[in-house]
Amino acid sequence: MERRKVDILCVQETRWKGSKARSIGAGFKLFYYGVDSKRNGVGVVLKEEFMRKVLEVKRVSDRVMSLKLEIKGVMLNVVSGYAPQVGCELEEKERFWSELDEVMESIPTGERVVIGADFNGHVGEGNTGDEEVMDKFGVKERNLEGQMVVDFAKRMDMAVVNTYFQKREEHRVTYKSGGRSTQVDYILCRRGNLKEISDCKVAVGEIVARQHRMVVCRMTLMVCKKKRSKIEIEKKTKWWKLKKEECCEEFRQKLRQALGGQVVLPDDWETTAEVIRETGRKVLGVSSGRRKEDKETWWWNEEVQDSIQRKRLAKKKWDMDRTEENRQEYKELQLRVKREVSKAKQKAYDELYTRLDTREGEKDLYRLARQRDRDGKDVQQVRVIKDRDGRVLTSEESVQRRWDEYFEELMNEENEREKRVEGVNSVEQKVDKIRKDEVRKALKRMKSGKAVGPDDIPVEVWKGFRE
Repeated sequence: MERRKVDILCVQETRWKGSKARSIGAGFKLFYYGVDSKRNGVGVVLKEEFMRKVLEVKRVSDRVMSLKLEIKGVMLNVVSGYAPQVGCELEEKERFWSELDEVMESIPTGERVVIGADFNGHVGEGNTGDEEVMDKFGVKERNLEGQMVVDFAKRMDMAVVNTYFQKREEHRVTYKSGGRSTQVDYILCRRGNLKEISDCKVAVGEIVARQHRMVVCRMTLMVCKKKRSKIEIEKKTKWWKLKKEECCEEFRQKLRQALGGQVVLPDDWETTAEVIRETGRKVLGVSSGRRKEDKETWWWNEEVQDSIQRKRLAKKKWDMDRTEENRQEYKELQLRVKREVSKAKQKAYDELYTRLDTREGEKDLYRLARQRDRDGKDVQQVRVIKDRDGRVLTSEESVQRRWDEYFEELMNEENEREKRVEGVNSVEQKVDKIRKDEVRKALKRMKSGKAVGPDDIPVEVWKGFRE
């Protein structure tokens, strides 16, 4: 995906059991659904920049699932489908098309839809009588399953995108097995949005599946230009460096110098707090404010990279010249890549487990657990809401207005059972001064690494003063 600059990928026949989302490395996340580890299963892979744009995930069955994304105010629905094979029962085929119909009917007319599916059917060359849903650049003859695809496109006012671009047959064939080559994987979109698609072809030479080949479609969403609000990046002081004794000592010395050599802090708290913050920024530095990329391929090394590159070249060589010698070379390199990946992972995990046995490693363990939990969630951030009629609101103004309405109704609702607290006497008495030993005890009980308060000064600063 990274090499081909693919942002969204529909995958089928994943054979992964479960209903989850997980990071798969290199900044990509897979949303998947499957009920049997031996058959079926569908999924959608998203690039990192699109992960936070997910509004809704619908897992209908192990043959149909969809994602709704909000991209610059445009609603894009991505549907991944896996139709039953030619030899399956008619009832199973009808169930699949019924599920796909239900998904389409649940999507508002004004929203974009892109379906990426293995339909296990041939729509065929030519388009006589079907000009409104397809062009003539298919492959070979149409079969019954291909007719079902065309009928679905007519029902839902969709277009079979693959057939609209004149390509060499090699760039139209999506399935190769032995001496057979045909077209069974298709991309569909609404007919009204066909003008947003500039290209669609098979990516020759990519190792995606044993017999199937990746279909790549280039789509540019037409969005209404609106004034972009300036996003202020919050840069944070690297207070965590105070855990190192040398950093802590340097911070103490610089702070005393900034305070004029005083051991006791001045009474003017606002001035003192600003001096502490400024000293922290100078001594410890500040972060960039950008979100850190989550790397799942942290075990990657040069040996793995080299083996994968050689395997890729061997695959291209075999595709061009199908000799037994080329096939054996490709198979040997496949095994070598598996061995190199296994070795690299084992070495990296051994180092990780050694670190987890230390005190610092314990914190890493909780951090990894929290990260895994976040990665497993479909929707990581709620960015839009629905109005009273169920329509999705995308603009900042309309979202704020809806929240105002909601809380106004919620807070002004009369509650007959509400009890008022009356007749409570105030308590007035002399309060003793806070003693040093009380402060020491309080600091000991406080945990490090917690979020800062309004003054932006963490507890590590006070612990570092010693006395």
